[in-house]
Amino acid sequence: MLVAGVLCICAAAVILVLGARALARPAPAGGAQQVLRAVAPTQLAAAVMLAAGGVVALSRQPSIGLLVLCIAGAFGTVAAGAWQRARYLHATLRREATCQRSGDLRCAACTLSCQ
Repeated sequence: MLVAGVLCICAAAVILVLGARALARPAPAGGAQQVLRAVAPTQLAAAVMLAAGGVVALSRQPSIGLLVLCIAGAFGTVAAGAWQRARYLHATLRREATCQRSGDLRCAACTLSCQ
């Protein structure tokens, strides 16, 4: 349990630094960078969960069930946050996309349903 506790604490520190770094940078214009910045709060929440798991693993009476719950909760939180933000960004980009051609001059491979 000592190894699991140390790994959880180290992973929490790394995720905390990555989340804080994403929040400290200026607002990005690119799609992928927007997703990374939007996932930063969920990364901070995951860091807290992993730190709690590390504390549980390093305690005098460690609980494997609680440790697994903390780790699964951290991964689930980040995955749900990334999925939700990517879905929102995809819907926003689809609304902003417009066909550049009109009439019979449309591209044959155009996938936009604007006409």
